[in-house]
Amino acid sequence: MELVAGDNMTLTLACFHTGLLKNVEIFFSEFSVSNAAGLKTKNSEEKYQCAWSPSELLDEAYTCVKADNVIGSFTACVTFFDSARHQLHFSNLGDSGIIVLRHIDSNIAGSLKRDRTKPRLERKSDLRVAFVSTQQLQAFNHPYQLGWTGEELKDGDTSFKSPSESCTTSIHIRRGDIIIMATDGLFDNVDIDDIAQTALEWEQKNSFVRFADLLAKESYSINGLSQQAIPELAQELCQKARENSLNEAVDSPFAILAKENDIMWSGGMPDDCTVIALHVTGKILDEK
Repeated sequence: MELVAGDNMTLTLACFHTGLLKNVEIFFSEFSVSNAAGLKTKNSEEKYQCAWSPSELLDEAYTCVKADNVIGSFTACVTFFDSARHQLHFSNLGDSGIIVLRHIDSNIAGSLKRDRTKPRLERKSDLRVAFVSTQQLQAFNHPYQLGWTGEELKDGDTSFKSPSESCTTSIHIRRGDIIIMATDGLFDNVDIDDIAQTALEWEQKNSFVRFADLLAKESYSINGLSQQAIPELAQELCQKARENSLNEAVDSPFAILAKENDIMWSGGMPDDCTVIALHVTGKILDEK
């Protein structure tokens, strides 16, 4: 969300957006403290309980923003990683999204499709899309949104949704996974296969893969290198989204979907774009 000086509408939307995220951060900090206390209690059911779910965090933050009478609307995506269970928990409301990219064992892969047309050593990559979150749309280019107008409206008088209507789920995460969280500015302009290809090139550039395999993870830890390199992946995806959004010669995913909905649109879809990239590397090997 860009803040433009002198633009009252943009300022209002930015205040709503900032206020909600600030409250999410506050409640998440409280969750972290309470959850950490639970993890310290051995042989207790508290060890296996989460104090909050992402949708509950979002709901508490949304309630606070309404109480402060901040007017505006926007989509939302709240995510946290549970290192004890190796799970990514998230709630997504609207057209932002999460994708998980994973290297599969090409010799034993089952439900995840592998390239069966080429011999193993000739394959460029076994990096596959393991998970794609569901976008929530009321109609084409009309995503679910949280919002506040200054007063409570009846369900039939508003198109705003509640945090309880968000897509909430948990995903099992493995070492080597690449997680991409982004707004529709990325997914409207960059095909998911191109996102996977960009991620693969990033891995190869930083020597995280050898030939088509995930780098021998038993030999050493890549935590430090990953922490330094992961911002580059987010930046590359943002840059690719911007370039594609301004390209009128090639239809973007948005343009293809628009035509399927009988809307004549060609080229990219200029839009703001936020990308968060995560690389799951595991614990340092000498860490107990």
